[in-house]
Amino acid sequence: MKLIPFNKPYMTGQETKYIQEAVASGKISGDGNFTKKCHQFFEQKYGIKKALLTTSCTDALEMCAILLNILPGDEVIMPSYTFVSTSNAFVLRGAKIVFVDSSQEHPNLDVNQIESLITPKTKAIVVVHYAGVACDMDVVMALAEKYNLKVVEDAAQAIDSFYKGRPLGTIGHLAAFSFHETKNIISGEGGLLAINDLQFAARAEIIREKGTNRTAFFRGEVDKYGWVDIGSSFLPSEIIAAFLFAQLENLDQIQQRRKAIWARYHQKLQPLALKGIQLPALPSYATNNGHIYFMLCKNLEQRSELLAYLKEKGVYAVFHYLSLHSSPYFHQVHDGRPLTQSDEFTNTLLRLPLFYELTDQEVDYITDTLLQFFEE
Repeated sequence: MKLIPFNKPYMTGQETKYIQEAVASGKISGDGNFTKKCHQFFEQKYGIKKALLTTSCTDALEMCAILLNILPGDEVIMPSYTFVSTSNAFVLRGAKIVFVDSSQEHPNLDVNQIESLITPKTKAIVVVHYAGVACDMDVVMALAEKYNLKVVEDAAQAIDSFYKGRPLGTIGHLAAFSFHETKNIISGEGGLLAINDLQFAARAEIIREKGTNRTAFFRGEVDKYGWVDIGSSFLPSEIIAAFLFAQLENLDQIQQRRKAIWARYHQKLQPLALKGIQLPALPSYATNNGHIYFMLCKNLEQRSELLAYLKEKGVYAVFHYLSLHSSPYFHQVHDGRPLTQSDEFTNTLLRLPLFYELTDQEVDYITDTLLQFFEE
């Protein structure tokens, strides 16, 4: 029996050609021709004011924390239902993480709970656009303006998705994207820092280059470069950028197919809604970028049984995040507030296979298998 994997990285056919070009150019250490092409792509297509490739989305988030001058004791508000990198980037700077619960309708944070968590020590709000579906950014940005806070968009899953017509990753002061092999557009590992408030642009270049003004030196703006700030080695090689640019050239084609798969799942699985299984719903202000198709089981036991059943039938489905507020690292310092919705998604959310080369026949087999499980 052929196993249908959860994910399969898609290659456009140009990746190795561009990598060979990068190698032949003699410039493979980063910020070469392909890096510049990737930067231009994001700035021109989505209107990001300054784009900087990074070696991962985690690195982009760590740059955000440095750029915001997060210091020990500063408070940062973010969802508990997210990947550890969202939190870790700020913990590394000494921040106190204040987790907010998810909404009832979606794993995204409940924007209506944010204001009650703001204190004089709050410095930033980090939103995560789960499954590429936008948080209500008007509410978030209004709170940021009211309390003089900065907003970081964790847009790891949100490439080519929109909020009221605005690309995700262009609304907050800073944003981070991921090109991990599980994402829509990939480079194996890789990320992007999106700078939407240009007061951060010059320093971001320095932080990305180990705390030096090396980038300005290569532009001829200074006659030598040296150590001028804190930083790390956040910029990726030209090999990663070359791979990524081949993907970006095919973004529209990739997105069209992924969204078609998502739509086929959604149409085929409607009968489950009558059996108490919650399917993803899009807010009126958001778009779908075909990143994740998830469903919510009734409880943890049902999800475990369903995962085992699917695996037995040759389908590899998976759950997702474990609430960070109850993690082994953090639970002892969590303030004790119950985050019931985050825990609910931890226990019930199940993700189905979704990748470019997944065929309609395979989608139909998966959906038929799911329907059979709930008939038994």
